[in-house]
Amino acid sequence: MDPRSVFCPNIDCLARRQVGKGNISVHSQKERRYKCHVCNTTFAETKGTVFYRLRTAKDVVVIVVTLLAYGCPVQAIVMAFGLDERTVQDWQGRSGQHCQQVHEHLVEQPRDLGQVQADEIRVKMQGLIVWMAMAIQVQTRLWLGGVVSQQRDKHLMRALMQRVRRCALCRSLLFCVDGCRAYIDAIRKAFREPIPGQTGRPRLRAWDDIAIAQVVKQYAQKQVIGVTRRIVQGVESQIKTLLLETQGGGVINTAYIERLNATFRSRIAALVRRGRALARQIPTLHDGMYLVGTVYNFCTYHKSLRVPLYLPNHRRRWLRRTPAIAAGITDHRWSVEELLSFRVPPPLWQPPKRRGRPSKAMKALIAQWCT
Repeated sequence: MDPRSVFCPNIDCLARRQVGKGNISVHSQKERRYKCHVCNTTFAETKGTVFYRLRTAKDVVVIVVTLLAYGCPVQAIVMAFGLDERTVQDWQGRSGQHCQQVHEHLVEQPRDLGQVQADEIRVKMQGLIVWMAMAIQVQTRLWLGGVVSQQRDKHLMRALMQRVRRCALCRSLLFCVDGCRAYIDAIRKAFREPIPGQTGRPRLRAWDDIAIAQVVKQYAQKQVIGVTRRIVQGVESQIKTLLLETQGGGVINTAYIERLNATFRSRIAALVRRGRALARQIPTLHDGMYLVGTVYNFCTYHKSLRVPLYLPNHRRRWLRRTPAIAAGITDHRWSVEELLSFRVPPPLWQPPKRRGRPSKAMKALIAQWCT
């Protein structure tokens, strides 16, 4: 136990999120608990992780969650480990919610995306049809998030684009989507900024250099007989430049998000075609989506992301990378245990807003805990 690498998780504590400030000490080695000397509260070592207040051994939980993240049905896990089905589903829900917090903390940060592709998956649940919309950054294969809804409409597309918006810097950006018209309105409304210096409700100004392209496929007897590519917004020269920078050239396509859809169908048991492991509730599907997506980003090497390393004597080795490594989020491949043990820090303490000048005591607190 190292108190110098732990922060206080108490949301009411002035020292929350602060690491290495000397306010944390070991409270009990036997019970694996720490103590914060600012708020005088104790907390377990596993506070903020999937393993908090679980009586099962950590190794078993990691193995079960790994199997769930790679498409093993719950019924098979129940028979193999002798666990209750509700226990396995609870672990899946815990892991999915934890992975969503990790995703929002690490992935949903502004970065230069270059090209984004979005698509939807039609999911057959028990007595219900839902839609799962997802987006990917093409250059790093980084999964940017997803939304689950019962309707394939503008509300689904807007919710997805709002998640992509939180991941994007105001740079040149190309969107490649299918023929659904709701995407165009959702992209245009999501990527806008208010114009400062106006009274009342400010006007919204669209981002510069946002290009939108659509790929529409024609089918006959369940086979593709034609593909139509059209530019909805932007100029052809700009789109060719972005295609060259993000995918090495080629034409407008949605191949990367479709390949990701295939990965999700193989790793979520409820998405397997003509399978019997149907999901019964939308939150179960939502948690499974974030579990698989976060494991895909942080724990899975992607063959197309490897880069060559040239050694002496004309030898060459390949440096394997995950999407998170390619995006600069981390410098190594995470294990599933490391992912489930990651503690998302709470926001920094902010001083209360009061009229007048702050007192000397308040200035001291601000200098100590707001940096």
